[in-house]
Amino acid sequence: MATISSTFVPTTTLSTTTVKWTGMTTGDVGAGVAYSDYRDRTVQILGTFGGATVTIEGSNDGGTTWATLTDQGGNNLTFTAAGIKHVQQLTEYIRPTVTAGDGTTALTVYVFFRGREQ
Repeated sequence: MATISSTFVPTTTLSTTTVKWTGMTTGDVGAGVAYSDYRDRTVQILGTFGGATVTIEGSNDGGTTWATLTDQGGNNLTFTAAGIKHVQQLTEYIRPTVTAGDGTTALTVYVFFRGREQ
């Protein structure tokens, strides 16, 4: 299990930003990122799942405890295949975790943030 750092992906406006975690495999946890001044968030997962589940988590206590976030329908933000979903909650920190994959698991997780407070 490794903690995977995120990287910043340049965007075209000041009111948006994107971060990504690359090379995620089974047992990896993304280092939490804090972009709480952006009101809207969308998660996209790409790559080879190999039976893995990616869960998107949030924290409001500085990253001490984490809870599974949900989409607008109240469904847990979990992925077992490539996809894109809107994040319902606005938390201080957000991160992905990867569980239950095999040796082929290789994933990239993007979070797009929009609506920065000016």
